[in-house]
Amino acid sequence: MYHSKIICICLMVLSVFGCKKNKETQKQIAKPNILFILVDDLGYHDLGITGSTFYETPNVDKLANEGMMFTQGYAASRVCSPSRASIMTGKFTARHGITDWIGAKTGEAWRTRNRYDKLLPADYVTQLPKADITIAEAFKNHGYKTFFAGKWHLGGEGSHPENHGFDINIGGIDAGSPRGGFFSPWNNPKLPNKQKGENLTLRLANETANFISKHKDTSFFAFLSFYAVHAPIQTTEKKWRKYRDKADSLGIADSGYLMERVLPIRKVQDNPIYAGLVETMDDAVGIVLKALKDNGLEENTVVVFTSDNGGVASGDHYATSNLPLRGGKGYQWEGGIREPYFIKVPWLKNDGATTEFPAINTDFYPTLLDVANVPLHPEQHMDGVSLKPLLEGKQLELSRPLYWHYPHYGNQGGEPASIIQQDGWKLIHYWEDGREELFKLPSEEKDQQNLLSKHPEIAKSLSHNLMSWLNNVDAKYPVKDSVYDAEKAKIRYSNTVNKKWPSLEKQRLEVLSKNFQPNENWWKSKVTVD
Repeated sequence: MYHSKIICICLMVLSVFGCKKNKETQKQIAKPNILFILVDDLGYHDLGITGSTFYETPNVDKLANEGMMFTQGYAASRVCSPSRASIMTGKFTARHGITDWIGAKTGEAWRTRNRYDKLLPADYVTQLPKADITIAEAFKNHGYKTFFAGKWHLGGEGSHPENHGFDINIGGIDAGSPRGGFFSPWNNPKLPNKQKGENLTLRLANETANFISKHKDTSFFAFLSFYAVHAPIQTTEKKWRKYRDKADSLGIADSGYLMERVLPIRKVQDNPIYAGLVETMDDAVGIVLKALKDNGLEENTVVVFTSDNGGVASGDHYATSNLPLRGGKGYQWEGGIREPYFIKVPWLKNDGATTEFPAINTDFYPTLLDVANVPLHPEQHMDGVSLKPLLEGKQLELSRPLYWHYPHYGNQGGEPASIIQQDGWKLIHYWEDGREELFKLPSEEKDQQNLLSKHPEIAKSLSHNLMSWLNNVDAKYPVKDSVYDAEKAKIRYSNTVNKKWPSLEKQRLEVLSKNFQPNENWWKSKVTVD
């Protein structure tokens, strides 16, 4: 009898404790933390979880397996600034007006690039509009502590992160790439140098981890925006050697490039420098996720992981291959806009779940508000939808068009074009000559088989809807260049094929040679002077 009473009392105590703990958990989930991780220029197939057999990304792979992976997750643009503005505002690019990376030349100034293109690119908005309520402001207005670290590229003084809802800004300036490179000393007025040779990617992760530890008792919205894996492509000698040897063991292909429409494009993932840059990004993700775990915040923090556009396969540094997706950063095809797109909501337990629902980065705004029980702003994030039903394991019956508008020429070989995607069909309209391409998704992901002649009525309907939408949002368009010289354009193309392409093949093998050394201190990663 005595023992029965003791057991009963213990059970009552445990029950009360359990109820209290459950209530505390309920309270935490009612106002969860948000960690948004944005990688610059990371291609869809640049992760182990998305099919790479060359790059090693165990931390990101683990994160993806703990949440939901959107296999048709898209960026709102093929280049950075427009895509980032869409994340912040919940609007498509033609609507908010930032349609090219901020700093790109437009109009007659484009001629100074000596590209000899048929069109003069359209003008665009050059800073994040102040009238928009950013996702950071939405969380801040609901009592969240807001934090930004890394690449901003949405305007200069007066339009930095702190001007758009972030309480703390570490490293966010007008620059689109890391001034001074990935090893200290760098040149960033928002990120003081501390130690020679310090890695920028790891520094941003540590700053974010410190913020998490300091604000573990408050609700926070932390936005970690890596400068990696954008150019300059840099790594340490140790990581380069690891991946050089790996490429050697896998067998180095005789050729690394093929010719796209106007530029060569990389067809294999075997750049050991880029591989090291990717792995360092993954190491940094591990630092931040460990901070959540060490502070007991794993079960109360929603984590997003994505990229702002496709991997750089052409132009710039020809860093990676997005195959079997066609193209890459700057291109109008799937390789330019399809991204890693993972959302982890711990209490929903959708570990390893995948969905083919076509999601786009304008959806993050309403989705994160929804899962955090923060009031939505439908008049603001008008081009996004909440993905919460999918995260809860439900169906999201929705037929909505997705729009992309890029009235510019990319540095990477892309053409001025606009896109509409709906009900498994994608139509691309080219502004140079008005031609169009029609593809079926997800079955035709390589964007190689133009089905327009087989389905003219579908193409006609999509084209009409695309033009109507662009006109409704007052989209800006490129114009014909009155001094276009077809002969100069032909010479430029010939030089690209006969000089640029062989040069790239030579450089690729040099980077893979056993004696490769970029400089004496490996981009400042070796500190030789105190």
